[in-house]
Amino acid sequence: MAEERKKVVTFGELMLRLAPDGYRRFVQAESYGATYGGGEANVAVSLANYGVDAKFVTKLPKHEIGQAGINALRKYGVDTSAIVRGGERVGIYFLEKGASERPSKVIYDRAGSSIATAEKEEFDWDTIFQNVEWFHFTGITPALGEKVAEICLEACKKAKEKGITVSCDLNYRNKLWSKEKAGEVMGELCQYVDVCISNEEDAADVFGIKAANTDVTKGEVDQEGYKEVARQLAERFGFAKVAITLRTSLSANDNLWAAMLYEGGEYYFSRQYKMHIVDRVGGGDSFGGGLIYAGIQAFAPQQAIEFAVAASCLKHSIEGDFNLVSLEEVARLAGGDASGRVQR
Repeated sequence: MAEERKKVVTFGELMLRLAPDGYRRFVQAESYGATYGGGEANVAVSLANYGVDAKFVTKLPKHEIGQAGINALRKYGVDTSAIVRGGERVGIYFLEKGASERPSKVIYDRAGSSIATAEKEEFDWDTIFQNVEWFHFTGITPALGEKVAEICLEACKKAKEKGITVSCDLNYRNKLWSKEKAGEVMGELCQYVDVCISNEEDAADVFGIKAANTDVTKGEVDQEGYKEVARQLAERFGFAKVAITLRTSLSANDNLWAAMLYEGGEYYFSRQYKMHIVDRVGGGDSFGGGLIYAGIQAFAPQQAIEFAVAASCLKHSIEGDFNLVSLEEVARLAGGDASGRVQR
């Protein structure tokens, strides 16, 4: 009898992304490229590309724009069977890609989206979580409103009842809520989380846990300082694992990229990559997807953090939110082949 595939569920908002061509500014734009993305949807696509049975849960309107979003996920093998249909609109975000010393810029147009107005009764987590091993959400989702935060909490409680591993990317967004509100809501949700994912700023923004000798706006990231951040997070919430991505921004186009994993009282640092960026949106989500894959495959900690960072490094070379890379490509980079030479 064939071994049953490991199943992962992610929950969040799928958004329509509208971006001017190339590096044009919003005020220059005469047309916009339309694609889809969103934190948890991006993770689901990553996992589906690695051969994992990944299910994405959200609410989308019944009209054609909602259907186009579902089709974008189906194209890459994501299970969309648990998506609720209804509501008025798909959330939109506009992206202006930065270059050199000019940063990228995001403008949200997502108020009143279908998922933001969803009700708890629309999601049957007992059914959704059948034969599921892992559940993932981000701090963006509960920031959409009180009702969505309640849905997240209900999902987390049900996942813990069923022995499902829960991961959360803190993903603080100051355009969605205050640091105080984020700390309050995420503090409750994190009681149910096993694997916490953070970037170099999230822990400070959400929980006030700051790394020493670090100033991200000046491109100064002291990796050693994040050992204490990870330890404090784990002690406060009982996380089994804490992963922190470490981005040093040299410019909008060039970053140094690495990460740290805290597990079993030990610290594991990945190698550091110097990346020339094509598109950085979804970079953290691709890291989360890699870390979840490593978790369900029971990779050793050092192998896990190398795999997740390699996956995310590759994402920065790909247009759009989704990390469209294969397992073999990630494994090759994680194994040390960073030459970028033509594969013939």
